[in-house]
Amino acid sequence: MSDTERLGADTLRIGVVGVGVMGSNHARVLSELPGVKLIGVADPDRKRREMVARNLGCAAFDDTDAMLHHGVDAVTIAAPTHLHRDIAIACAARGIHVMVEKPIAPTVEESRAIVAAARHAGVTLMVGHVERFNPAVQSIKRAIQDQDILSIAITRVGPFPPRMSNVGVVIDLAVHDIDLIRWFTDSEIVEIQPQTSSAIAEREDIALLQFRTASGVLAHINTNWLTPFKARTIHIATRDKYLIGDLLTLQVTECFGFQPDGSYSMRHLSVGYAEPLRSELVAFVNAIRTGQSPAVTGDEAVASLEIAIRCLDTRSAPSAVPQRKGPRRVVG
Repeated sequence: MSDTERLGADTLRIGVVGVGVMGSNHARVLSELPGVKLIGVADPDRKRREMVARNLGCAAFDDTDAMLHHGVDAVTIAAPTHLHRDIAIACAARGIHVMVEKPIAPTVEESRAIVAAARHAGVTLMVGHVERFNPAVQSIKRAIQDQDILSIAITRVGPFPPRMSNVGVVIDLAVHDIDLIRWFTDSEIVEIQPQTSSAIAEREDIALLQFRTASGVLAHINTNWLTPFKARTIHIATRDKYLIGDLLTLQVTECFGFQPDGSYSMRHLSVGYAEPLRSELVAFVNAIRTGQSPAVTGDEAVASLEIAIRCLDTRSAPSAVPQRKGPRRVVG
C-alpha cells in the first residue's frame, strides 16, 4: 500500500523547516489538525529536531532537501529569515505549497523573488502574520467594518529578547502592526515619519513610527525592547466609536453614543478564544484545499516589509512612499 493510500487521498502531507520556538509550535499544531499528516521536521540542530520528532511521532531530517525527497505536499518555513528565499523557491520549484513566517525575507528583492516563484509554480504562498488571527484583533476588525476610521494607535513593547540578534524592533515587532494598519484600513501607507534609537542594543530598540494611509487615516506605532513587561494594545477612533483592544488579555472595549455634554456609553465586545497559530495554519490548509487566495498573501507581506525597511532607511525625515502599480489585493 502506498503512503497516499494509507493516509487517504485527501490527507495533506506537511513538513516543518526549522524547529526553534516558533517552528516547534508549528509542528505541534500541524500534528493535531484533522486531514493533515505531519511528515517530519528539518533542522540542522540534531538534538532539537530529534526531540520534536520524538514528541510528535514524525520523521527528523538534517536538511530541507532530505525532507522534500521524502515527499510532502506543503511546508511551513520557520527557519532564520535569511534562509527563507532559498528554501521557499526550492519548495515552489517542486510544486510544494509554502507558508513562510514573517518577515517573508530580509529584503524586498528576496521577498519578491519568493512571490514570483510561487506564482510561476502555481502553488499557494501564505505568510505568517499571526497577529491577524488574534481573537481580539478579529473582534476589532469586525467592529470597524463599514466605519470611517480616523486614527489608529498601536503599542507593542516588552523586554529585550535574548534570542534576537539580527534585526531590531522595527522588523521583529513593528512589522506586525504595519500589517495590521494596512489590513484594518484596507489602504496603502503613503507617508511615513519614523523616529528610532539604539539605547541598549546594537540595532534599534526604540521606534516611534507615524503613518498616513491613502484613505487619510493617521496611525502611529510605539514599540521598544526597554519595557520590563509585555504590552500589546490597539486604540482605534472612528467617527462613531472608539475601540480599545488588549491583545494579551483578549479584551476589547467599545465606546459609543457620544453626546454633546461629553457623556458616552461603553460595552465589552465578544471575543472568543482560539489559538492564533492554529487558526493561521487552518487558514493555510484551507487555502491549499480550495485554491482561494490565502489569508495573508505574499504581496501583502512584501508591502508591509517594504514600509518597515523604509522606516529604517528614512529615520528622521517625513517620506512619501512610492505607490506600486496594480491592484491592492493579489493572490500569492
